[in-house]
Amino acid sequence: MKETLLQIFRSRDLRGKILFTLAILVLIRVIAHIPLPQIDRAQLQAFLGQAENQIFGVLSLFTGGSLSQLSIDLLGVGPYITGSIIIQLLTKAIPSWDALSKEGGSAREKLNQYSRYLTVPLALLQGYGMIALLKSQNVLTAVSTTETLMMLFVMTVVSVFVMWLGELISEKGIGNGISLIIALGIVAGLPQQLVNTASTFDSSAITSIVIFGLIALLTIAVIILVNEAERKIPITYAKRGAGPVGGSPVDSYLPLRVNTAGVVPIIFALSFLTFPAVIARFLSTARSEQIVGFANSVTAFVGNDTYYAILYFVLVFVFTFFYTYIVLEPQQLSENLQKQSGFIPGVRPGTETSQFLRYTISRITLVGAFFLALIAVLPIVLQNSLNLPSLVIGGTGILIVVSVVIDTNRQLASQLSLRRYDSL
Repeated sequence: MKETLLQIFRSRDLRGKILFTLAILVLIRVIAHIPLPQIDRAQLQAFLGQAENQIFGVLSLFTGGSLSQLSIDLLGVGPYITGSIIIQLLTKAIPSWDALSKEGGSAREKLNQYSRYLTVPLALLQGYGMIALLKSQNVLTAVSTTETLMMLFVMTVVSVFVMWLGELISEKGIGNGISLIIALGIVAGLPQQLVNTASTFDSSAITSIVIFGLIALLTIAVIILVNEAERKIPITYAKRGAGPVGGSPVDSYLPLRVNTAGVVPIIFALSFLTFPAVIARFLSTARSEQIVGFANSVTAFVGNDTYYAILYFVLVFVFTFFYTYIVLEPQQLSENLQKQSGFIPGVRPGTETSQFLRYTISRITLVGAFFLALIAVLPIVLQNSLNLPSLVIGGTGILIVVSVVIDTNRQLASQLSLRRYDSL
């Protein structure tokens, strides 16, 4: 550890990357503490404290408290993430985009640019929805139309600005910028949760807190194990350019991760559940009794922990399979192996290889999907079984933070290895 820190300190370029990343993250936290005007704090806390608003509590966690504080960074990188997911889905539906995604380089950058363009209308839509919802709940008081438009403009600009800062980190710093911003928001929300738990501390809850801590440590260990787990499919390539008949074959392997989808299914499922919940809360003040009745039914469904947990579990499970087959296409993998003169020993190239890969990916993804779905509902189970409502963070937050730490550590190790090689 000491030697690693010394190597980082001695490398001017690497030291600059780390300091640049830290400076950008500090700037983002400063922005997250700038509040919107005309906020009724008491009404806001009452609104977020309602049982049916557990979704908003989770969203507040992902934004590092920006939602609970109604910061100008209220939207965070949410619109960009949503836009990226939409573009990825459309890529498989639009043949020309699918062809671009396979070209790489500047072609893939064009798809990334589409995600940035889509961020703006999504930020406007989500921002307007949040403002309208908060106004209907009397959280934003005495706000004129001009002030509403100004707040919407500021929230959209800040969301795009934070997205740009995240991409700057990815380009000039260390780690994936967007992932680091999300992880930082989760970690930043922890102190307030600990304060809330301490303020309502009861000596009879010591056992529950100890159990919560042990489960958290076990969760971290399992997340690391699953994130690192992979199935290595042996691949044999014909060796080229060595002798008159091409030489002996070269053995390699195709790594198939258990958790190929990462945290995308959880974020996708959360977005899917959040949209009807926000709309229902907004429509609860409508004039039509039928609309109000429907809105109240949706709100009651979301507020029921059992129904919510079951639906959340099913959505994460389904989205994990869906997204995995977007990232890993058995047919495309089989074609790529054939083009590179590679084959799986004992499996015929072509259709049989595609079927073998599809079967293998399905079995691996079954484990990964169950793992992600269980991690997603873990906070709800712990809150109800241990009676610790103030500790909202659970498997989802831990999964994101641990995954980001592992990825950042890999990039840092890669940078150090590259510099050791250059110094030889």
